[in-house]
Amino acid sequence: VTANFTTDGGTSVVVNGATDVPTSILAAIGYGVITVSGSSTARWGSNLLRVALVLDNTGSMADAGKMTALQSATKSLLTQLQTAATNNGDVYVSIVPFVKDVNLGASNYTSDYLYWDDAAKSDNNSWDANNGTCQDKGGFIIGNYSPRSSCLTHSSCSISGYTSQSTCTGAGTCSLSSYSSQSTCTAAGTCSNGAETTQSSCTGNKACSKSQYTSKNSCTSNGGTWATGSWTAAKWTATPGTWTGGVWSTATTTWVPKPHSTWTGCVMDRGNSGAPDTVANYDTNVGSTDITIPSSLYPAEQYSSCPQAVMGLSYDWTSMNSLVNNMSPNGSTNQAIGLQLGWMSLVGGGPFSVPAYKTGYTYSKAIILLTDGLNTQDRWYGDGSSLGTSDDAKIDARQALTCANAKAAGITLYTIQVNTGGDPTSTLLQNCASTSDKFYLLTSASQIIAAFTKIGTDLSQLRVAK
Repeated sequence: VTANFTTDGGTSVVVNGATDVPTSILAAIGYGVITVSGSSTARWGSNLLRVALVLDNTGSMADAGKMTALQSATKSLLTQLQTAATNNGDVYVSIVPFVKDVNLGASNYTSDYLYWDDAAKSDNNSWDANNGTCQDKGGFIIGNYSPRSSCLTHSSCSISGYTSQSTCTGAGTCSLSSYSSQSTCTAAGTCSNGAETTQSSCTGNKACSKSQYTSKNSCTSNGGTWATGSWTAAKWTATPGTWTGGVWSTATTTWVPKPHSTWTGCVMDRGNSGAPDTVANYDTNVGSTDITIPSSLYPAEQYSSCPQAVMGLSYDWTSMNSLVNNMSPNGSTNQAIGLQLGWMSLVGGGPFSVPAYKTGYTYSKAIILLTDGLNTQDRWYGDGSSLGTSDDAKIDARQALTCANAKAAGITLYTIQVNTGGDPTSTLLQNCASTSDKFYLLTSASQIIAAFTKIGTDLSQLRVAK
């Protein structure tokens, strides 16, 4: 028996065996011995692996030790996969942390696979519409008018304190103080007899030669001329106030988007602004991005709970471990976008480039999707907290399409539900797995490492070629 090990065209062991078998009948004709031989080849290097780890980084992963367990299990799996590789490049791994959004890397803001706004600058859900400043004609920033829709419809009153057109045009000011309505303002005036305050009393009464006395008795008693004097009619000076109405001015503002370099890296599901693209279904497949087709692009969002940035296919095990160590739980759950980008990381396109395929090898591609919760929010549906709503069902329906499309393309799907909170078992994840034994229902964080170890063994096990 001889054995030969080779890495030519993959890693293999060739075992050859031979023995001489004595004969009885054939010995009579001169063949006393027959040599019997055989050969067997065990080959494992010819089957190369490309694996996408699609990992839940949502806020609920902070509970019950799940994030800590996921980090430990993922690093253990990476070690397993690294060990399965005889040569660099035998196993490539990508990592896609997901929440409602996925982070494609803030430094990629000039990439042509990103969507910032439509050509008409009219998409009020776009990044450009929601990240900027409202400025007047002089270029001065006007506060409290954001986003763009609020800025461009902003109008103002010439009289302060009035914020609607109806109250503004009904408002005004009087040239005489103390008059706050148009009717009292235009009826007002002044009398030469300070004792009189109305026009009728001013012009109908007489006055004493000593103006401080307003009756005949008091006038004559105090040295005023009465007998020989005469009352002088008070003179009304017609100086009515002038009423100035408020003027409502339409918007004279400009919306200035912030530089795209201030983007934090997160993107939402591909599709139309108000709903999925149900013709091309870009959120459920790996169709190419096209700058002339907005629904094929990844729309940027300044999401406050943006996770760690993705890492495309790599065998830089140190960098992968560093990414895993930096994962932190936050945000709501959208498995669908993680799955779609995990698939694209294996085949290339959009934000991902893939290493060239080598001839003479077969390639196995797999996605491991781990989540601890049910879908609660995507670009179009859900509020991030409520479970079991019709919006959540719409997210599930989109993801189910992605699962079916990926499996039809030859991708092996492993799905893991870490159900420590008593949620219903996910039918979506059960059906998404390539086979029933590739769906794992876990009830404690401690079970994650065992599940990952089992999957790692499945992926790296010896392949017997012949």
